[in-house]
Order: sequence, then structure tokens, then C-alpha cells
Amino acid sequence: MTTAALARRLRAPTTARVLQPLPALADRLIVEVAAVQDVRAGITCLMDELRRQGLGRVEWWMPGADGALRLEISDGDGYGPRSEIPLGPIGALVMVGEGAPELTLPVTRVVPLLRRLWTEEQLAKHVALLARKNEALEDFAALVAHELKSPLYAALRHAGPSSAVEEALAVVDSILEVARTESAPGNSAPAARCLEEALNDLGQIDADVVGHLPPTLPMPPAALRLLLRNLLGNAVSAGARHIRVSSVSSDGRWTLLIDDDGVGLEAPNRYATGSRLGFNLCRRLVARFGGALELKPRPRGGTRAALVFAGGCA
Repeated sequence: MTTAALARRLRAPTTARVLQPLPALADRLIVEVAAVQDVRAGITCLMDELRRQGLGRVEWWMPGADGALRLEISDGDGYGPRSEIPLGPIGALVMVGEGAPELTLPVTRVVPLLRRLWTEEQLAKHVALLARKNEALEDFAALVAHELKSPLYAALRHAGPSSAVEEALAVVDSILEVARTESAPGNSAPAARCLEEALNDLGQIDADVVGHLPPTLPMPPAALRLLLRNLLGNAVSAGARHIRVSSVSSDGRWTLLIDDDGVGLEAPNRYATGSRLGFNLCRRLVARFGGALELKPRPRGGTRAALVFAGGCA
């Protein structure tokens, strides 16, 4: 098509709202989308520009888990001709308005760039997933060594080691369960039962443990039980006689608190005796589920272990 013919076409009533010559618009869209970091930002940038070109409505439809397209983002409420541009695994872009058919060509030129962004995002997610799995395997090996040390030593000291060996095997099973657990929306743990199971895992301890917990906490039960067992064990190792386990939720996050009256963090080599490895692994486990674990001295002595997560308690 000649330049003059294109100019006449752009002046036609059906495309009078398109503000920029189509070849120049295609180049501009490519430059703008190339500057973003992810597909969602690229689609949003594209939709904003198309609305500036006079389209009444722009929609982005994404494939759901069943493969069916679902509306992801929409901008505008106009009516008119509809043009659908397939985006491959990203879904489809729908343009609504008098200029939609003419804008199909420049938008189509941006599709390969959007698909490349999508591929890069998927590769990055897979790399991150592999990294988490490798980290979980490293944690598993170290945690098994740490958790099995005491029961296996007990097995060596006693004439009848079967109970200690059974305890060691139960620990392995619980660690395996945590290693297989992935963080996912909807995961929740019965808090009181996890605390009771953690205390059963520890056996007879010389400390009173009081729990003030909500019905559920938003993390996998196996992970919560393992964290409680290790943190309660740390408190007992620090000479605590009274331990309080509680939870607070505010400002879109929840915090699990383990307060004890042990020797505290200032006593050299006391709080971490025999458990520093376990604490570091607990910290990494908490991070795996999107949280943070910190130790703080209490004003009147003892230690507070705080696990902070996004989201609220049930």
C-alpha cells in the first residue's frame, strides 16, 4: 500500500479515532513492550497505548488450569467491532472499537516479543523451583544429621535401643514429609494439635508449656510441628522452666511467638548449645514458606523466638 493510500485509509470514518500512523505505532509498541520486565507489564503497557489510540475496550484473556480462557484484565467499556489476536500460551488479546481491525497488524508485530517474555518468565520460575528443591535437599541432609544425633546416641547408651531407634525413624518420617511439602495457598495447620504433637516428640521435659493459639495457622502441619519441636527444644536446652506459645495477627501478617525464661541470648554458648544447626535450618525452612525467624532477648530475661509470615490466622 502506498503512503498516500494509507493516509486516505486513516482519514476514513471507520478509523478516524486512530491517532498515529500504523507502521510508526507498531515500532512504538515494540519499543515500549521491550522496556518492561514481565508479560503482565507488557500487556498493560500495550492496552494503555491501544486505549490512547481510541479503542473503546481492550481485554486480556488468559488460559486457566483447564485450558479455557478467562478474563484477566480489561480496560474500558466501549462497544463496536471486536478483533481477537491469539497470543499462544499467554491467551488472547481482544480489541473492541471502530479502529480494532486496523490496529490488528501493529499489535500482531508485538506478539513474538510478548511470547519471548513469557518464555523467559517460565524459565526463571523453573530455575527458582530447582534452586528451592536443591536447597531443600541440602537442608534435609543436615537436618537428618542434627535430629538423629541425640536419639542415636541414646540407642548406643541403652541396652534396649529399640525405642530410641523408633524415635529416630519417626523423626526421619516427619522430615521427609516436610521436604515433600510445597508452599501453596490454602495450606493450614491445626495449631493446638501441632503443638501437642511437637511436645510428644520431645518426650518428658522439665518445663511447663502453655499455648494460646488460634484454631489454625496458615502453613503446612508437618512444617509447623517440626518448627515447634525444634524451637521448644532450644528453649528447654537453655534451661527454661516456663514456655509460652502464642500467635498474633495484624496488618496483613501473623506472628508465632515462643517465649521462655531460660538463660537468654547473652549467656555464652548456652542458648545455642547443641541446637544452633537446628535453629539455622528452621530459619531456612521458615523462609521457604515466605516467612522470617528471629531470636530476641526478653526484657526480664529469657528469649523470644518470633516467626513472622504474611497473611492472617483463622
